[in-house]
Amino acid sequence: MAAAMAASISGSGSGMTSLLRLRRPAIAALSAARPAGSVADGGNLIWGRQLRAALLHLDRATPPARIAAAVAGGDHKAPLRPVVAAAASSSPAEGSDPVGEPKLSFAAKYPALVTGFFFFMWYFLNVIFNILNKKIYNYFPYPYFVSVIHLFVGVVYCLVSWGVGLPKRAPLDSNLLKLLIPVAVCHALGHVTSNVSFAAVAVSFTHTIKALEPFFNAAASQFILGQQIPWTLWLSLAPVVIGVSMASLTELSFNWTGFISAMISNISFTYRSIYSKKAMTDMDSTNVYAYISIIALVVCIPPAILLEGPQLLQHGFKDAIAKVGTTKFISDLFWVGMFYHLYNQLATNTLERVAPLTHAVGNVLKRVFVIGFSIVIFGNKISTQTGIGTGIAIAGVALYSYIKAKMEEEKRQIKAA
Repeated sequence: MAAAMAASISGSGSGMTSLLRLRRPAIAALSAARPAGSVADGGNLIWGRQLRAALLHLDRATPPARIAAAVAGGDHKAPLRPVVAAAASSSPAEGSDPVGEPKLSFAAKYPALVTGFFFFMWYFLNVIFNILNKKIYNYFPYPYFVSVIHLFVGVVYCLVSWGVGLPKRAPLDSNLLKLLIPVAVCHALGHVTSNVSFAAVAVSFTHTIKALEPFFNAAASQFILGQQIPWTLWLSLAPVVIGVSMASLTELSFNWTGFISAMISNISFTYRSIYSKKAMTDMDSTNVYAYISIIALVVCIPPAILLEGPQLLQHGFKDAIAKVGTTKFISDLFWVGMFYHLYNQLATNTLERVAPLTHAVGNVLKRVFVIGFSIVIFGNKISTQTGIGTGIAIAGVALYSYIKAKMEEEKRQIKAA
């Protein structure tokens, strides 16, 4: 978009320069001449880039003496014949854009395809993150410290991106900071409690509990934001949650620490999604998540030092290095932080394109992919029940999407009427 704007400004500037460079006789001829072929005469109107090209052609091809002589003799159309020729040479029939119809970007032409790509990349990066994250906890069970590493790598990534201008850093005022602080606190709390749950129990059990997030999100949307959620949508969420629960029962290993942590994570991420949506009204999603990550890192450092600092210094780092080596230990922490940041960035970009409840349903479907891949990677057998549960969850998402699309279409028809 920035490149397009720059090109537009550049084009306008060069057009203005060309106008200023026209010789005075040429300007006089243009002001005295009638349009070359009016609409009533079956001629073509000359606008925009065609006019600019015509003016440049007139300036170069028509001598000032000829223009002055033609005007003096009353032949006002003669000086404009080169204009007509220049305009005809750049007509839409030869590949130019139709006059008055600006080019649409790929995202504007195919919004559903772009949104689908965001969802796919979000799922793909999240699957890699979950697998690598669980492998780290198998030899380094310190979720508070790992949570800090996740955020730290992401913050460094954001600072480097701002440094090179990709993207350009958005200014942050006191009002927006007040809005982002509670979002960042919810993000930090949800992130840490998720990691505590992942470290305490199997991946499938954590995702089973976190599959309840759409219900928390729907409740918050209705009772906090005041958005009326129809009963049909409420009912369509039931098979999604039931299906994901069935898909993960084969690895179910109950643990109160994992259960409570996952429930706290649900509530925290629900508030984060809702208030992040509000924050996006004043700032793009990439900058929103960057600022959230910085604030969340500050929030997560103190509990990591207090709860795990002594153990890490005493034997935590030594044990991990003894098991996998220094290079792999550092490499695993770096890459798990990168995948964490990238998948959350894609999730935030996706949230910018859809409603919070739709985002929550997509989050549930993502868990089906995570559970399936984790079963394969960690060598667990996939039971018939897992396959049935996955099918039910996908059917629930399809039902929700159909009901939601039908409601939106009815709203558009009412507005059109």
